[in-house]
Amino acid sequence: MNAFELSIIAPAMVAGVLVLTTHVALGQEVLRRGIIFIDLAIAQVAGLGVIAADSMGWEPYGWRVQASAVSAALLVAVVLNWTGKHWHNVQEALIGAAFILAAAAGILILAGNPHGGEHLKELLVGQILWVTYQQLIPVAILYAVCLIAWFGFPEKMHGFGFYALFALVVTASVQLVGVYLVFASLIIPALGTRHITHRGRRYGWGFAIGIIGYLGGLVASLQWDLPPGAVVAWALAAAAVAFSWLAPRRMRE
Repeated sequence: MNAFELSIIAPAMVAGVLVLTTHVALGQEVLRRGIIFIDLAIAQVAGLGVIAADSMGWEPYGWRVQASAVSAALLVAVVLNWTGKHWHNVQEALIGAAFILAAAAGILILAGNPHGGEHLKELLVGQILWVTYQQLIPVAILYAVCLIAWFGFPEKMHGFGFYALFALVVTASVQLVGVYLVFASLIIPALGTRHITHRGRRYGWGFAIGIIGYLGGLVASLQWDLPPGAVVAWALAAAAVAFSWLAPRRMRE
């Protein structure tokens, strides 16, 4: 790997590590609760906020775009928290409906935009190879606050507290790595470590799976000139399967 490739991979890998610090823990909780598609739904709604802001001509990555994305994600968090209390038996179906409605709304907003297809692709697969260290600083601060809340005040991470924290984290992640990698980062490491009973070990091995997946996927995407988001998603799956099948039993319990 030459210096130019390393200069591209380094900030992208830092972005991946930052995403994993929060998503591994949240993904394990999502899997435990059985609300698998909440990440896709909130990610898609946050993306809808970005699309809506872009359609109004607001500056990309400006504060108004961030406010639009966060507001949209928090609004759906409020709705899903309410439906979880009153219609718990159909919560997963309602989450799926929220996802498809947000996706459809995004397509409708972009229908008259000549660059709509490109915007939609960026939202879904992300532009992780083009992130900068400057972009990562506010995200790192947000993630640090969220991790302190998650591990320091677990009694508050029920009901709306969980949904609100999830909305904030996912909103930032979507704009870094795209909807697909947000979902992959949350669910795939959680699936690979689902049999580990100790919380700390489960988080540690999930994080390791994520690191291997991101590093392998980013290197492969540069080597073969392939879309990084798609390659990293497959690399995460390969790392999770390899851990589930090949790791010694004591590492998987």
